[in-house]
Amino acid sequence: MQLSTLKELVAAGGPVLIILVLLSIYSISVILERFFKLRSAISLSRKLLAYCQHPLRSENYQKVEDACRKEVVKNTPAAHLLSELLAARTRPEAELEKIADNIIDWETSKLQRRLTVLGTLGSITPFIGLFGTVIGVMHAFKDLAANTAAAGGASVVAAGIAEALINTAAGLFVAIPAVIAYNYFLSKTTYFAKELENAANDFIYRSHE
Repeated sequence: MQLSTLKELVAAGGPVLIILVLLSIYSISVILERFFKLRSAISLSRKLLAYCQHPLRSENYQKVEDACRKEVVKNTPAAHLLSELLAARTRPEAELEKIADNIIDWETSKLQRRLTVLGTLGSITPFIGLFGTVIGVMHAFKDLAANTAAAGGASVVAAGIAEALINTAAGLFVAIPAVIAYNYFLSKTTYFAKELENAANDFIYRSHE
């Protein structure tokens, strides 16, 4: 795209287009931050759970505790879960289940942090784009009313409306990736919470055999 054409599109979109560009940059930054955060947390947790399977079966709790201590500093969700369960393993089964549920809920909420931002952007940016387009259409018809006698007036208005639609396109450009990322991250964290729940249930069952 030529620089002159780009300038024309920005001028046609006006302040609304600038707002949408800024929201797009912010949305992409949130998506990237959450992607790498989730990938790291889930990967480290799965490795820890796999490593601890044999020590837990043989009731080598010291080995599990040592492994968890190394991962806690990395803020690994599974490490927090196993550490708390190890510290309370002599308590009744019902108490352990409650402790596990509380930890899993908290760790899941941390992983889902900022997802509401993506959900909000996915909901409102199409309307922001539509708002910018409506303003552009209003200006186009105002120009038509002021220049009804000018040659090619209708074509000028049509061109103005077409340019104003850039805001609608920009709104969708921001919304679609945000909605896709929101649903992906939500599904990912929900499934991971089930993995933690299964690991906690397995630990509780073995510690009360």
